[in-house]
Order: sequence, then structure tokens, then C-alpha cells
Amino acid sequence: MNGAYAAAPGRASVKDVVMAYVGLTKPRVIELLLLTTVPVMFFAARGVPALGLVVATVVGGTFSAGSASVFNCVYDRDIDEQMRRTRRRALPRHIVTPGAALLFGVVLGVLSTVVLWLWVNPLSAVLSVAANAFYVFGYTMLLKRRTTQNIVWGGIAGCFPALIGWTAVTDQLSWVPIVLFLVVFFWTPPHTWALALRYREDYAQVDVPMLPVVKPARSVARQIVAYSWVMVATSLALWPVAGTGPLYPIAATVLGAVFLVEAHQLLRRAGRTDQLSLLQPMRLFHSSNLYLSLLFVAVAIDPLLR
Repeated sequence: MNGAYAAAPGRASVKDVVMAYVGLTKPRVIELLLLTTVPVMFFAARGVPALGLVVATVVGGTFSAGSASVFNCVYDRDIDEQMRRTRRRALPRHIVTPGAALLFGVVLGVLSTVVLWLWVNPLSAVLSVAANAFYVFGYTMLLKRRTTQNIVWGGIAGCFPALIGWTAVTDQLSWVPIVLFLVVFFWTPPHTWALALRYREDYAQVDVPMLPVVKPARSVARQIVAYSWVMVATSLALWPVAGTGPLYPIAATVLGAVFLVEAHQLLRRAGRTDQLSLLQPMRLFHSSNLYLSLLFVAVAIDPLLR
């Protein structure tokens, strides 16, 4: 990490500084991670889990995800300053120093581990630490700047909330959360590559070899379609593995069909042009967010109807 970026923060109001620290935790990412944690807790409890347990899991998970995001921002501050999508973050704007951000990330990580260990269970705490470490060392430091497979394997960190939500209730692992883990795993490449198509010039400028940077749009879209089919098939596997009620397989089928239509439409557009305005990759990106949200809502509601 280049020490040139360790400039002192400029003059900023208290509100600006507070919001800068909040921004370092990437709240939208946290929302998505919690959306795959809490519904699994409902499913594991076969109903409504204890409120105190949900609160402790959410607080611990928020601190853990926030910590990983802060470490990511510290390490990537050199490229964040050059990319349009990230140049308004706290470190590129020098509102927060790298040292202060690093300390903030450590504090959040420690708090997360303490909360999960004491008020949830040690297994969930260990899984949370593993997810944090994999995201920082595996994805951010090792994979992101070296391989087109960066988000395929680096995305494993984002799959852990499904495991943590299950173990928070049951204190053990089983095939059920592993299936949901794999749903998120196969969902991550289509989701991220759609966004990377939109910002491929940014990634190219900073030499991050995201797949859309090194491959034409048609090749990227083909891989998006392939991962999408596997994702939908995996989501349907939860029905026989967990013995769900009828709501979940119906929701998974309908949501999966809509997602596949969107993925194939992107492939069709990519077959005709590589021009960003005509590709419209953000359609798939937003669809992917909606897909995962509604699928896990179905995971939460299904046991309530039984």
C-alpha cells in the first residue's frame, strides 16, 4: 500500500467524518449480507427465532461485514482514488487517514467476534472470522488484482452469512445451509460481472483483471448464463434437501425463470454489440439483487406457513 495516500484528513464537519466512517463499512453490502442471514435463522428455527438471538447475530454480523469492508477500503485506496465508482469514498477524499481506518476495522472485527462468541455461539464467531479473513486476505490482497477468477472464489466470503444464520440457531452445520451457501456462490459471478461490465473502463484503468476487462461482452454474458442456470438448479435443490413447503419451490422457480430470461437477454444483446449503452448490464445487476432478496424472503416465510 502506497504511503503517499496517508495524507491527513482535510477540514470536515463532524457529520462528514461520521458519515465517512459509516461509508467505509459499505452499508449496502451489509444489508445484502444480513438479508441472507436472518431468513436462514427463521428457516433453521422452523418459525420465529428468539429476538435476542436475532439481534445479537445481526449486530455481530454487521460489525464483521463492516470490518472486512474497512480493511478492503484501506488496501484498495490507491485504485479507489482512480475509479469513478469509488473516488468519493472516505480515503480517496482524505477525510479519514488510513491509520485511523485500519484501527476502526480492527475494533469492529474484535467487537464482532466478542458479540457472536458470547451472545450467539463460538461456531458462528469462528465462521464470521473465517469469512472476514478470506475476504481480506483471499479476495482483496491475493485474487482481486491477479486473476479473472477473483470474484468467483473471492465471493466465497459473501456466502458465509447463510452458514452463520443457520449455526446461530442450531449450533451445527448441515446440508441445508450448504445448499444456500452454494446458491449465493453461483449468484455472485452474474451479479458482479454485470456491474463490472458497466465499469469495465474503470477496472481496466487500474489494471484489475475483472472478466469484462479481458474478455468481450459476449464471452462474459455466456459465463453469466452458465452460472445463472447452475444457480437456479441449486436453489431448487433446497426443496428435497430441506423438505420445504410448497411456497419455496414455487418462488424459486418463478424467480429463477425471470432471472434466466434477463441473463439470456443480456447474452442476446452482447451477441449484437459490445457498446455499453446497448448492453444495459445494470438491468441484470438490479435483477440479481431483487432475485436474491425475494428468494431469501421465501426462505424465511416458508416455515411460517407450515
